[in-house]
Amino acid sequence: MITLTPNCLGVKKMIQIPVYEPLLGGNEKKYVLDCLESNWISSKGQYVQKFEEEFLKYIGTKYAVSTTNGTTALHLAMLALGISEGDEVIVPTLTYISSVNCIRYVGAKPVFVDSDPYNWQLDLEQVKKKINSKTKAVIAVHLYGNACNLEELKSICVENKIFLVEDCAEALGTYFNNVHVGTFGDISTFSFFGNKSITTGEGGMVCTSNKEIDEKVRLFKGQGVSQIKEYWHEVIGYNYRMTNICAAIGLAQLENIDTILEKKLRIANYYKEFLDGLPLRFVKENGVINSHWMVSIVLDDEADRDTLRKFLIELGIETRPFFYPIHQMSMYLEYGQNEEYPIAIDLSRKGINLPSSPVLTKEKIMLITNKIRDFFEIKRVK
Repeated sequence: MITLTPNCLGVKKMIQIPVYEPLLGGNEKKYVLDCLESNWISSKGQYVQKFEEEFLKYIGTKYAVSTTNGTTALHLAMLALGISEGDEVIVPTLTYISSVNCIRYVGAKPVFVDSDPYNWQLDLEQVKKKINSKTKAVIAVHLYGNACNLEELKSICVENKIFLVEDCAEALGTYFNNVHVGTFGDISTFSFFGNKSITTGEGGMVCTSNKEIDEKVRLFKGQGVSQIKEYWHEVIGYNYRMTNICAAIGLAQLENIDTILEKKLRIANYYKEFLDGLPLRFVKENGVINSHWMVSIVLDDEADRDTLRKFLIELGIETRPFFYPIHQMSMYLEYGQNEEYPIAIDLSRKGINLPSSPVLTKEKIMLITNKIRDFFEIKRVK
């Protein structure tokens, strides 16, 4: 149980049901103790390689490179693809800011697109319209565990000879047409932050089936050091190496991924059942097996969003709002000028992420959903 002050709500309450807790019930402790007892605790050690090998098998790519977090994974993706100043990268405005920051890290220009109103992912029709001679890549962000039509998006990218980058930070365990996301693009990235489906505390992964791209990722990740000349550096690189301890936790987590995803699917189905008939909606999943990283709802009435969140936090139930569209933030205003993104803005203003931890019981979900029903009943009576 933790104390949290949600600044936007101005309420300080003891959280009884947090929005997320990791499921740590496997070999995490055993593997970490093995690291400590063997003295292999930094970025060298058997668990780094083991985690990468098991992860690429699970995803279905030829290569996987561990890194310090999902943001550095995205940065490495930009570097490995050679994206730089003068290039444009298409990205949804409704996303976590890392998906956009990585574009600016390499001096390129983000080109925002709106969201699809049904699946909440980037609008493919807008993607087509925004492609020009400067476009180098499209970043498909698999928001809240869902995905767009990746086969169509891949065709668009191939036809226009641009890279497809998949930001799968929230989509481990998500499939499109029974193929795991992260395998459609030229390169994909994952996050293992504490609130992700599997966690290493802090960590990320870069995946690809292109050997040249993989070699570039490894080069930039390890300070640009040469593989053939000792202590010779070929490029300005970065220290983005995952520790053996983090990889040990990740390997143990990955061993239980099927159990975690089964629990999350059950939780999502309970929410849909118990909230049926209320003035809210869930995301549409066309051809997608959703990992349900977050169980998310969009309210019919924008005025209910913060009021409901305050009502729940007073009862010790934590929620989170949807991301703010990035084009509204001061450092990105110039990139969204003279453009409208009505769907992204609407989703942002009406969206709530409900408690989505795999440790949630049916009884707790019933408690949460009953309180949400109470909120709408009180509103109706008033």
